[in-house]
Amino acid sequence: MSLLQGKVVCITGASRGIGRACAVESAKQGANGLILHFLGDAETQAEIDTLKQDIEAGHPARIVAVPGDIANAATSENIVEEGVKAFGRIDVLVSNAGICPFAEFLTMPHSTWERTRQVNLDGSFYIVQAVANQMKVQMPQGGSIIGISSISALVGGEFQCHYTPTKAGIQSLMQSCAVALGKYHIRANSILPGTIATDINKEDLSDTAKREYMVKRTVLGRLGDPDDIAGPVVFLASDLAKYVTGASLLVDGGAFANFQ
Repeated sequence: MSLLQGKVVCITGASRGIGRACAVESAKQGANGLILHFLGDAETQAEIDTLKQDIEAGHPARIVAVPGDIANAATSENIVEEGVKAFGRIDVLVSNAGICPFAEFLTMPHSTWERTRQVNLDGSFYIVQAVANQMKVQMPQGGSIIGISSISALVGGEFQCHYTPTKAGIQSLMQSCAVALGKYHIRANSILPGTIATDINKEDLSDTAKREYMVKRTVLGRLGDPDDIAGPVVFLASDLAKYVTGASLLVDGGAFANFQ
């Protein structure tokens, strides 16, 4: 079954991790257009090039890759402009781009707080607003917007005092957008991943004791992989979730429930 047959999917932060997995799964599920945002430096350019090759080798999806700093509002406008120029519309947005430079709270430079907020929360606001305005024009078709929040929206972290508020903000943003955009047939939901093994926490999880602790917190006995998030994203993007909006889906291997 192709859950995204014929849809145009826009994904920010698509070059690696969760964003990359979402791009691959969207293509597998029949999306015929992918708008893939990436930072645009040499490293992410190489990553997006291999991603395009991998997708185009096995799927008919057309791809437009758009570079830029998501913290800059102009980047979001450019993403929408290039996407509409190529495909005429946008059906799904996965607002995924984010950073987490682990830092001790009392000595954290204000620049670390500001950059984390700008990328994670400001960037989410900019791309959601830009895509929602395009989806409004597409009435009565509407669309689906998915914000990648985090289990960190619900719990604290010693070295995440700058990160957790941005993820709580994304969850709240999706709830309010669901209310604001429902009249345009636009759904807005958030996904809250638990500990997913990606580049964002690669250094943190290199501590063997920390990694083992995080594994034991889950009830499934393993950390998450990026494609563990891609499946729920596809569900929320698809018509199977046509009556789901304002929801927050926790995808964490049971870690949050495992209090005892």
